Amino acid sequence: MTRRSCAIYATGIVCAHLLIVGIALVVAQVFQTMIHSRLKKEITLTENSRVFEGWKNPPPPVYMEYYFFNVTNPEVFLAGGKASLQQIGPYTYREYRPRENITFLENGTKVYAVNPKTFVFVPEKSAGDPTVDIVRTVNIPFVLLFLFPTTIGVYYMNSLGVEVFMTRTVHEVLWGFKDPILTKVHSMKPDVDEYFGLMWKKNGTHEGEFVFHTGEENYMDYGKIDTWDGLREMSWWSSNQSNMINGTDGAVFHPLINRNELLYIFAADLCRSIHLAYVKDVEVKGIQAYRFAPPSDVLMSPKDNPTNEGFCVPAGECLGTGVLKVSVCRQGAPIVVSFPHFYQAEDAYIDAFEGLNPNKEEHETYLDLQPTTGVPIRACKRAQLNIILKRVSGFPKTRHLKETIFPIMFVNETATIDDDSANQMRTMLLIVTLVSNFPLLIVGMGIILLLVLVVLFCRNRQKKVGIALVLCETITQVGKGIKEH
Repeated sequence: MTRRSCAIYATGIVCAHLLIVGIALVVAQVFQTMIHSRLKKEITLTENSRVFEGWKNPPPPVYMEYYFFNVTNPEVFLAGGKASLQQIGPYTYREYRPRENITFLENGTKVYAVNPKTFVFVPEKSAGDPTVDIVRTVNIPFVLLFLFPTTIGVYYMNSLGVEVFMTRTVHEVLWGFKDPILTKVHSMKPDVDEYFGLMWKKNGTHEGEFVFHTGEENYMDYGKIDTWDGLREMSWWSSNQSNMINGTDGAVFHPLINRNELLYIFAADLCRSIHLAYVKDVEVKGIQAYRFAPPSDVLMSPKDNPTNEGFCVPAGECLGTGVLKVSVCRQGAPIVVSFPHFYQAEDAYIDAFEGLNPNKEEHETYLDLQPTTGVPIRACKRAQLNIILKRVSGFPKTRHLKETIFPIMFVNETATIDDDSANQMRTMLLIVTLVSNFPLLIVGMGIILLLVLVVLFCRNRQKKVGIALVLCETITQVGKGIKEH
């Protein structure tokens, strides 16, 4: 056997082995299974895991942008007309939210933590100075006064000359001011705070005590809430399903996310859990991600989505699509939440005002998640605070009012992965991709050797044919020579 033949046989044997092994590995998904198994073990809320520090002290900066609705024609509205709203803002604050008092429970399968939030004003990202800029909005202490007996409320309103609308600086409305109405009530009921602000006493505080699943027992439970303030379910809604505390707090999600699943988040400020559905594939800083957003049925009227019947309190008293009354968890205050500008809400709520312009780009809440790791790459949480305004018997300034869900302000909470974390994520995903696709590399090498084998075989055949032709020509010439002699 010649060297050429040996080379052909050796190439054929190696080629066959590479193709058989490579195809077997691809079909069995051995390397992909190995990577997925490693991810399930690595992505846990344990002290030695790669993700724990990021969960404990999130590196991406979180910004809170506050927008207010300034009422430009209060007299028209009080006379029964349509209020004209002018959006002002944003007033942007950097939010710091480290996990504190971290304690592992039940052999490391659960972890306790609180998440205090601190806000620092960022002037370069803001439209103005909140201590100077003025906003005219609903006099919320006036509305809150009717949590007390009506006769007391009317007496104080008339004696103090209370107005339905108030004019304050943005800072006062947001972070608090001493209100004359509440000061009077405080003199009778000392447990009532005489200061009011939408974020009063919320700078440096947390939204409750959480116990999370670490994901040690089941990767699908990674980051899911076990209890909130000691509760596994709430009690203020009117159905068991509505009272359930589902999902995570929105900071982490289980790895290996697919496009067909629903993701759940418990939002303490909304007093409920919400679900998010896949929208589309996106790219953030060179990282491929899945965008998830709340579908329209989350705040849909029970007439169109009967599962929302449980959010009607008392049972049967329901609002329309796009709004949620949260009085039950706000000490009875007539507070309604929605998406900004009543995005995804009924036209009646939008048409009740001049100046509202709901649109998906500016007012949708969404999460961009890297599907392999479940890490949020970009997040945008948008919510609007509204107050129910209605006629008050014995208070003539409200005699022309119809019951209205009146917008006060909305917040745009955003976070995008920082550059260092993005670089680390891209490197890790590259390694995962290379290892997962290693069987394809083996198959590719087998195909290349197969092509080499074909070339060698063809060249070998050509050489043998050439030698045969030379021999034939030689024999012919010899035969001719014999005949001539």
